[in-house]
Amino acid sequence: MNTGTAEEDVILIVDDMPTNLDVLLDLLEAAGFKVVIAEDGERAIALAEYAPPDLILLDVLMPGIDGFETCRRLKANPATQEIPVIFLTAVSDNVDKVKGLNLGAVDYITKPLHHEEVLARVNTHVRLQNLTKRLTAQNERLEKEIQQRQHLEVEHEQAFRALQRSEARFRYLIESNVIGVIFSKLDGSITDANAAFLQMVGYDRADLEADNINWQVLTPPEYNHFSQVAVAELASSGAFNAFEKEYFHKDGYRIPVMVGGALLDESQEAIVTFVLDLTQHKQAADKIREQAALLNITTDAILVRDLDNKIQYWNKGAEQVYGWSAEEAIAQDANQLLYPSDSLDQLESAQSSLRASGTWQGELYQVDRQGQEIIVASRWTLMHDAQGEPQSILTVNTNITEKKQLESQFLRTQRLESLGTLAGGIAHDLNNILTPVLSTAQLLQFKFPHADQQSQHLFEIIETNTRRGAALVKQVLQFARGVEGKQAIVQVKHLIHEVKQIAEKTFPKSIELVIDVEPGLGLVSGDATHLHQVLMNLVVNARDAMPHGGTLTISAKNLFVDEPYARLHLDASVGSYIGLIVKDTGTGMSPDIVDRIFEPFFTTKELGKGTGLGLSTVRGIVKSHRGFIDVSSKVGQGTEFKVFLPAVEASVPIQVEPANPANGNAEWILVVDDETKILETTKMALEAYNYHVLTAHDGIEAISLCARHKDQIAVALVDMMMPSMDGPTTIQTLQKINPQIKAIAVSGFVSNEKLQGANGIQNFIAKPYTIQELLQTLQAVLRQPTEKQIMQYNFID
Repeated sequence: MNTGTAEEDVILIVDDMPTNLDVLLDLLEAAGFKVVIAEDGERAIALAEYAPPDLILLDVLMPGIDGFETCRRLKANPATQEIPVIFLTAVSDNVDKVKGLNLGAVDYITKPLHHEEVLARVNTHVRLQNLTKRLTAQNERLEKEIQQRQHLEVEHEQAFRALQRSEARFRYLIESNVIGVIFSKLDGSITDANAAFLQMVGYDRADLEADNINWQVLTPPEYNHFSQVAVAELASSGAFNAFEKEYFHKDGYRIPVMVGGALLDESQEAIVTFVLDLTQHKQAADKIREQAALLNITTDAILVRDLDNKIQYWNKGAEQVYGWSAEEAIAQDANQLLYPSDSLDQLESAQSSLRASGTWQGELYQVDRQGQEIIVASRWTLMHDAQGEPQSILTVNTNITEKKQLESQFLRTQRLESLGTLAGGIAHDLNNILTPVLSTAQLLQFKFPHADQQSQHLFEIIETNTRRGAALVKQVLQFARGVEGKQAIVQVKHLIHEVKQIAEKTFPKSIELVIDVEPGLGLVSGDATHLHQVLMNLVVNARDAMPHGGTLTISAKNLFVDEPYARLHLDASVGSYIGLIVKDTGTGMSPDIVDRIFEPFFTTKELGKGTGLGLSTVRGIVKSHRGFIDVSSKVGQGTEFKVFLPAVEASVPIQVEPANPANGNAEWILVVDDETKILETTKMALEAYNYHVLTAHDGIEAISLCARHKDQIAVALVDMMMPSMDGPTTIQTLQKINPQIKAIAVSGFVSNEKLQGANGIQNFIAKPYTIQELLQTLQAVLRQPTEKQIMQYNFID
């Protein structure tokens, strides 16, 4: 007779995973069980038919026939239908659990397996199976004992006690189950229930014994029809399919549950019902839905990508920021979808920080569906699985493109306003000083009309230079407020023609010059001298960007700025423009450099190679003409400046290309200035008009050149304020070496100190000067008599 000891029991393990088989085999054999294994359902059925085991541990998911089908076949076979089956499953879905119970399984064990749980459940069901076998055997003996009552009284007593023990074990099994188990009748009265169910609904066993709980008390009215359907299924098939419903807790609140059950015997009166509490499951599902709703409400782009950069989650905010729907973005490579190929290097620091600390935040440059660049404030968090291994990356991106643009425009405007305020204050004070001086000079001429010629000449000097000082004060404002020039109808093609002549004669031969002027080019209203200065500055910068040669393109065309384009440029408005374009194939600039090129005194050139005033002057002039500038540049690919000048409706007399200014007669000119840029442009301009030019960066170098070429130099063009030796001293020294040298003073600001009593200066040019002014002044000086004329200028550089 089987005593229920583990060493007499046989367990069949069915699993297609060798690892699982090995683990269970070692565990159960160590516990004293005899173990048989099968790797698929067909093999398991064959083994069970050949030598029925005491218990079958059956995996649900297997190749061929799965665990459910295997169980169904076993239960359909009279030879194996009584063998208890416990399902092994990695899925905690309640529907599958109830399905297994409906197929005849006695229990289930959820993977990953816990050894203590496995042994407890196996021991319980093996004992229950052994008990069943013993009960069967005892029943057979009882029948014989009835016939041979006088011989079987002792055995009958033993069987009765064994039955009591069996019932105790069965009660223990029911009570130790985590699933609620109820025994009831068709009228809804509950005859028994385990502790798990009583705890679930808040009642105790005293309530159960007092008949205080039944289906009518526990079930909300709206679920009554489910109970009716379950009773009908019991009558027809002996079991009812599992379904979700709610129970009333003793305290009045509702509990979500899943119930499934079957008839206990053929009397169709006793029902066993299994109840699974879904409270935690429902709470988790509700929390997930709530979090998903919150993620979709936010305007931030929230996405999750795996470690291979494949997008796994894409919220509504991401759809709004980037333009791709979730269906289009899911499973796409995030790097290919969101970043230009040449901008992936910006991710290196983010990835390094993510590996080191698990988080990163910063700004990234990305693109949307239309290919437009956007700037996002990005936060990355490395997510881990239950084992602590990196699993995915959670990214939250906030679109700050507009904010960045507004910040940039605000800072730029603030800088210019500061400069404008400073320049305005200076101009105001200087004009207050110059106004009485100019008035006094005019009053002196009026009061002393018969003064000697020298006095009248001095009056004129005062008036003329005061006017020049006032004009110079106005030019201080051009950095921040633009410049006011003589407004006239200007043909841009004439400006391009002048600059072309200078470039062809002075630029290196390695630079190819291309001119492209659209036929029927419109007209602009402005100051031709200032626009000439704009074009010359841009062309010289283009030349400097191509130290090894390249292509310089100067073009002009009629353009129309529409509403979308105007919105992208602060100074633009809808209308017709003349586009003046200077494009080179030089070194190019990075975006951070492009953002600062119009700032006064900002330069990328070496110390002493540039002042950083050229492009700020260009911007001021263009702004004063109600135009704007668009710049595009890429490192190593060149730069394009596109100047937009408002077109005007006007007619001009038909005229031929402007004649060249009067050429020189190969006279030698010495240009002395500590500004390299001025030396370069002045030298180019003069050589273009048939002058020989020597350049010196200071007075000492000028004296050295004069000593070598004293009989050749006709005119010295001298800056008034230079390091080492100032302009007046330089002029006096040059004229001591050669008294025939005529001097032209060059200055940019007013002073009452530096040139007091300076002699030997034939003329003066105020900075900034145009080529025409330079040539006219130079020709005027060359025509003057050789005797010196004493002039005093109160200017310094």
